[in-house]
Amino acid sequence: MIYESMAQPTPPTDRQYSSLLAFRTELRRFLRWSEHRAADAGLTGAQHQLLLAIRGHLDPAGPSIGEIANYLCARHHSVVQLIDRTEQAGLVARNREDGKDRRVVRLTLTEAGRRTLAQLSAAHLEELGQVAALVDTLTDLTAAIPEAG
Repeated sequence: MIYESMAQPTPPTDRQYSSLLAFRTELRRFLRWSEHRAADAGLTGAQHQLLLAIRGHLDPAGPSIGEIANYLCARHHSVVQLIDRTEQAGLVARNREDGKDRRVVRLTLTEAGRRTLAQLSAAHLEELGQVAALVDTLTDLTAAIPEAG
């Protein structure tokens, strides 16, 4: 067991358990809501996350497949399959780096991908504005955690 060689942590309080429950419940509710919005737009939740990962990446050349795998917490080959399906839908484009390592593939959104993501993101930002209690719950949880020292 992990804690055998470590000091036993202080058990959570009833309030902390309740806060964890509220946080996880709200997080799951938001993720389910998000998947439904993606489906309404003709996407899977993973495709929506892919579009967001491409658009949110700060390098104007776009993220590499490895960077996308990191953002999605997924394996490289699974991400390649996801990109294949999303590219076939006309939402993303692959680009090889010019003059650099030609093995590196960068991803960008097509115009259709930009429009789809913009619509989804506007709805998500509005929903997140209504989920402010989630942030309050997280703040309560972290305030109750003693600092490591």
